[in-house]
Amino acid sequence: MRRRLVHLDLKGAAPRAQYLEQVLPLLRALGATGLLLEYEDTFPYTGPLELLRAPHAYSPAELRALLSRARAHGLDVVPLVQSFGHMEFVLKHREFAHLREVKELPNALNPHKEESLALVKAMIDQVMALHEDLQWFHIGCDEVYYLGEGEESKQWLQQQDNTPEKLCLSHIKAVATCLASSYPTVTPIVWDDMLRGMSEETLAESGLPQLVQPMIWDYAADIDVEAKVQLLEKYHRCGFPKVWFASAFKGATGVNQSLTLIGHHLRNQLEWLQVASRSPGDALEGIALTGWQRYDHFSVLCELLPVAIPSLAVCLQTLQNGGYSEKVKENVENLLGMSNLEVDTFMSTSLGTFPGSNILTLVTEVSFYLKSSVDELLERNRYVTGWFSPYHRKRKMIHPIIIHHFQPDAVSLLSKWNAVLQDLQAAMEQVFHRCVIEEWMEENVHPSLQKLQQVVDDLDEAIKAQN
Repeated sequence: MRRRLVHLDLKGAAPRAQYLEQVLPLLRALGATGLLLEYEDTFPYTGPLELLRAPHAYSPAELRALLSRARAHGLDVVPLVQSFGHMEFVLKHREFAHLREVKELPNALNPHKEESLALVKAMIDQVMALHEDLQWFHIGCDEVYYLGEGEESKQWLQQQDNTPEKLCLSHIKAVATCLASSYPTVTPIVWDDMLRGMSEETLAESGLPQLVQPMIWDYAADIDVEAKVQLLEKYHRCGFPKVWFASAFKGATGVNQSLTLIGHHLRNQLEWLQVASRSPGDALEGIALTGWQRYDHFSVLCELLPVAIPSLAVCLQTLQNGGYSEKVKENVENLLGMSNLEVDTFMSTSLGTFPGSNILTLVTEVSFYLKSSVDELLERNRYVTGWFSPYHRKRKMIHPIIIHHFQPDAVSLLSKWNAVLQDLQAAMEQVFHRCVIEEWMEENVHPSLQKLQQVVDDLDEAIKAQN
């Protein structure tokens, strides 16, 4: 595993460029050799593509500075631009909706239209123009759902010898050929899931193995090692000279996960080390440690990058050292400034010294205690459930003596959480844009905090009514 790429999924909670620059030396020290940058809508597209840019997209100057810092730290950069599936950030726009494979669905590109390939080429060209000395370029192509279900595809598939596999391969090959002709020194990488079920003969005859390197991904804690070895051998026999593996350090254990299960991701790396140990040495190019931020463009956020840095550290060090040991644990603790790394349970609220460690501490506190403390007061406090139920609250009824039994607790709890959230807001502002903070707070904080605020407000109203 001599090449270890850290995947930054920027389609949600994209950190400020300054924060990423702060993290680069740590990634290098932990054993990363490069970055896999999935820009999606955070790339500063221009011209007809400008509408793809999110309001918080990076500026060209920010990206040039970040890429320059990455090079200075000896980190390779591999950009990732989706070119077939997961095209929601493009196809959601009215101006590009006519390029959808299925008219109603914005996820997959129509492979029959020349304009589709022209769009992909324009995106690749703009990304290429901001990067220097690239060796690889990832063109995505995973999870091309509903391929073959568009009207043009249905007609195409009625013709003799045409199959969904050929349709898939022809578009991937067209994108790879387009990239190779414009940038002959750059090797395209593709996610492998659309290729896995294809026969050796189909893959070999397609000519694709001479053009791309597949990236075999599996984020489970219990990979079928034997099946992965066989898959790698199949790709090798088809003519793919090199393959990549892809593990995960976050964003793979729950669509709305807020804390990272380090033990799951550690076991995932150990499984991939087993696959690697049984693979031909010259067949493996490297591994990408994926860190998904959303499952797709429209889903909620999963774990924020600062929250997952201990997991990333454990995963990188495990891959670099060929396993996990007490020495690896010590290395990670020293590099992160943490006194007691917990792998098999969620991290405690102890503080580290790595960039963004205060966000991890505060997010852990919120995730562990906010909902449970509010539920304890509102659902299990007998004075609230018995003498200040929704019925009482609606009618502003309360026995005066009951006020003393829970008003101080409610006001104190609200005050405590408002203080914690003020600290979290301040910490997050150093790393994220306002839209990220708003989204995270609305998903993870507001449901409980608003319930608590409402009961305090209702209590005030009932007291006023009594007086």
